Amino acid sequence: MPSTLSVIEPSALAACCSPVTEGIVGDEAATTLARMFKALGDPTRVKLLSMIAAASDNGACACDMTEPVGLSQPTVSHHLKLLVDAGLVTREQRGKWAYYRVAPDVLGSLAAALRPATG
Repeated sequence: MPSTLSVIEPSALAACCSPVTEGIVGDEAATTLARMFKALGDPTRVKLLSMIAAASDNGACACDMTEPVGLSQPTVSHHLKLLVDAGLVTREQRGKWAYYRVAPDVLGSLAAALRPATG
């Protein structure tokens, strides 16, 4: 079954930088946030994202993520694709291996969206 998530460009993250507690979230921001949180609705993907975030500046190789999560390479690749499609991580092909990094500013944008309003 094809993924229902579509690729979110990093520029779209600006739409979700305003905290949801500061007023009604617009349609675009709500869609962007929902896709990201939907991708994080699986414990394996949360663990993969944490592994990628903890990796060096060179990124995390998909080849190193199968054993820690106890899943096959095709299953891990599927989870990683969903994280990429949601705009949470970026993918770089190096030879036969794929390396992943957390998308720039994405974690800050997610945190900002949930931050309580001040004032």
